[in-house]
Amino acid sequence: MSITEKDRDILARTLWGEARGESLAGQIAVVWTIRNRMNDGKTKSWWGEGYTDVCQATYQFSCWNKSDPNYAFLIGIKQIQFLELAQARIAADQVIDGKVPDPTGGATHYYAIAMKKAPAWAAKARKTLKLGGHVFFKDVP
Repeated sequence: MSITEKDRDILARTLWGEARGESLAGQIAVVWTIRNRMNDGKTKSWWGEGYTDVCQATYQFSCWNKSDPNYAFLIGIKQIQFLELAQARIAADQVIDGKVPDPTGGATHYYAIAMKKAPAWAAKARKTLKLGGHVFFKDVP
């Protein structure tokens, strides 16, 4: 699959919206979760095909919900701080270009520890990693 500049940009913006306060390692883990969704082994993933489809799938990454305060930044109405977006692009490019291994053990889901209550799906999923402000899972029913 060819990766377009749009894919790289959407992935970096999604990462900024989901994990801008995380370390580079934490951001790489979030990117790997997106990549794992893209490469779930199905001919056409229910999340979509390619980084752009997966990132912008309805209700998958809350930063793309029109009601989310990050949305205006993601679509360019508001300006993202250069250094924050640059770090997100570095993390995204390292994963896209195959420069870093998957620290999540194949996770396709995560949630932010800052949530007051874990999502219902987490109770039946297999936890693979806790890193920074996120907990990662696979085998989500």
